[in-house]
Amino acid sequence: MQIGPYTLPEHDGAALFVAPMAGVTDRPFRQLCRRLGAGYAVSEMVTSRKDLWNSLKTSRRADHSGEPGPIAVQIAGTDAAMMAEAAAYNIARGAQIIDINMGCPAKKVCNKWAGSALMRNEPLALEIVEAVVAQCAPHGVPVTLKMRTGWSLEERNALRLARAFEAAGVAMLTIHGRTREQGYKGLAEYDTIAAVKAALRIPVVANGDIDSPEKARQVLDYTRADALMVGRAAQGRPWIFREIAHYLATGEHLAPPTVAEACAWLTEHLLDHYSLYGEASGVRSARKHIGWAVRGLPGGETFRQHMNTLESSDEQWRALRDWFDALAQTFERLPPAAAAAPDDATEALDAEACVA
Repeated sequence: MQIGPYTLPEHDGAALFVAPMAGVTDRPFRQLCRRLGAGYAVSEMVTSRKDLWNSLKTSRRADHSGEPGPIAVQIAGTDAAMMAEAAAYNIARGAQIIDINMGCPAKKVCNKWAGSALMRNEPLALEIVEAVVAQCAPHGVPVTLKMRTGWSLEERNALRLARAFEAAGVAMLTIHGRTREQGYKGLAEYDTIAAVKAALRIPVVANGDIDSPEKARQVLDYTRADALMVGRAAQGRPWIFREIAHYLATGEHLAPPTVAEACAWLTEHLLDHYSLYGEASGVRSARKHIGWAVRGLPGGETFRQHMNTLESSDEQWRALRDWFDALAQTFERLPPAAAAAPDDATEALDAEACVA
């Protein structure tokens, strides 16, 4: 699969992507997913507001040190000139692909008419795309775009916009199979994605509710998409990418990781996480990752509550290691996670300052 000059690895004809998720897909998480089978990862949303570029949050989101290429940065905003300037700013700092966000459903973003709200203003959406493409073209940087099926059930205009974006020079489109009105509720639909794929020549990526190897196969067969993008299902389970890759290639399930393997990967992730965020902020922000990792596992909820009382990184990662060591006394491989209610952090994923 090609995005401009970049060739991405495929599994049975499809590439596997990590979805950009605010507060989740920072550099340590992207690198972990890449090591465990994802062929491509896009950064968290970076604002087009120049006055926030030097903020601590934005500088962390723009940190790609040691990350394998291609480096893809997602930008968000409502002004064409500012979006073009944001593209140039990130290219100067190493971005090799620029992704435009028209998929975030958060009210904090949509109330400013950014994210998926742009789909309701088609002239502005196209103006932004044309400005960003014009800025990126002289540098040989491809422009991609992520959007939803539309604003609401009555306003599903993804196909019309997709055709316009392709004509404007977008190199790849990702479609989340929900409207902005749905947020993350209900079920994703794939008819719109299939229609866009059938109508376009550029690569199309399917996103939404891809949470198992079987679902990946079904979505791929139904939509004929060029790639699959996995988001929430990778939280606490980054090895889902290697599971999907194995299933697409063989039709067989890969054995779950051993408890020792999962512990090693998650501990490595935590140490990398602390190095990016520092002690205090790193401990707080790591809690959601740990909570996702143990959710539904035997004793996981009790451990999560205990872990949330720990205030140092050393206590935190050692407690996680000890908990997994205890789990390994009963299970060689990770047991199936019991059904659990969605974590508040998952449902409110984009509720944090997506563009700051």
